[in-house]
Amino acid sequence: MASTAELTVDGKSYTFPTLEGSEHEKAVDISNLRDQSGYVTLDRGYKNTGATQSAITFLDGEEGILRYRGYSIEDLASKASFLEVSYLLIYGELPTQAQFDAFSTGIRRHTLVNEDMRHIFNGFPVNAHPMCVLGSLVNAMSAFYPDSQEGKNTDLHITRLMAKLPTIATWSYKRTQGHPTNYPKNELDYIPNFLNMMFALPVEDYKVDPVVAEALNVLLILHADHEQNCSTSTVRLVGSSQANIYSSIAAGVNALWGPLHGGANQEVIEMLEEIKEGGGDVAKYIDMAKNAKTTGFRLFGFGHRVYKNFDPRAKIIKKAADDVLSKLGVNDPVLEIAKGLEEAALNDPYFVQRKLYPNVDFYSGIIYRALGIPTNMFTVMFAIGRLPGWIAQWKEMREQKEPIGRPRQIYTGSTLREFKSIGER
Repeated sequence: MASTAELTVDGKSYTFPTLEGSEHEKAVDISNLRDQSGYVTLDRGYKNTGATQSAITFLDGEEGILRYRGYSIEDLASKASFLEVSYLLIYGELPTQAQFDAFSTGIRRHTLVNEDMRHIFNGFPVNAHPMCVLGSLVNAMSAFYPDSQEGKNTDLHITRLMAKLPTIATWSYKRTQGHPTNYPKNELDYIPNFLNMMFALPVEDYKVDPVVAEALNVLLILHADHEQNCSTSTVRLVGSSQANIYSSIAAGVNALWGPLHGGANQEVIEMLEEIKEGGGDVAKYIDMAKNAKTTGFRLFGFGHRVYKNFDPRAKIIKKAADDVLSKLGVNDPVLEIAKGLEEAALNDPYFVQRKLYPNVDFYSGIIYRALGIPTNMFTVMFAIGRLPGWIAQWKEMREQKEPIGRPRQIYTGSTLREFKSIGER
């Protein structure tokens, strides 16, 4: 017998069904609350509201668990490629060899971007933020593929997004360097192709370092999906109006741009720069962080609003960060400061007791810095990783025929007022 929940307001009782997810998450279904009682719930930031039922990602913040389609993030990061994980998220199962070959071949054949898109790109100021450019160009893809609005050829549009987003992303970087953009090379795999477009120069051959490629592979997998976060919820909300896939993903890009979401790893590097400019005394800034109410100094990249224990992604990416720094032998005082902060946070009782461990943003910022990726490109890298998750969530939302999203509010403005003509005001 299904359990129920009872709510009593104004002396009247109302009964609502409860439900349980496959991982024993429990919820009260209040879909009919307003119809029955005239009340709505107030849940600022939707922290306790389940807006959908999804089979894509399971996250347990208390236990530090992250799984895609039932597979642990630890297994996927150590055994799979980013494109395998992308296929898993989008289509629900790990691909067979034949499925993977078809998926990856399709992506290779669509990496080239329509040359008319360059005219749009060239219209941006040289100093335009790469996330502004990325969101705009993804949205512009709707104009180049108008049948996307009709809900046709969905798999082809998915392939185009997966193929072209990395190409578009490299344009902003090359412009900041004063270098010509590189065309994709379809004989290269997904990540080596991206690295080649980013760092190759016409005057010399570029060889992809396998340590760098593997670190980036792991990073993209760790960022591929993260349940109903701000940008993912945005993709689903925009898509619920039956907006096409490009417009919906562009909305996710714009949501990710915010410093409270995708910009967190950028804040880590800016914090490390601040510590460097302040003399580089790690112990001093650790003490300042402990007395943040007085000093106003915050440590970015430590703790997580969802994970109440160690961020499982951070455990994985720490090794990748160590490998990259060791392999590249980067001599960077900012990265030395990062190592000092990491050691202090992992051993200082203040941080250990409060579970303020280094999170994925801390280590991803370090890796991107070591690879020579500028700070304003960090969120773009995040978007490349999160793309298959956004696509999967958009696809699931459409297949489940979810109704258009329409949150309620509690109005706090003026009550009815009498209109006065301008001369009487």
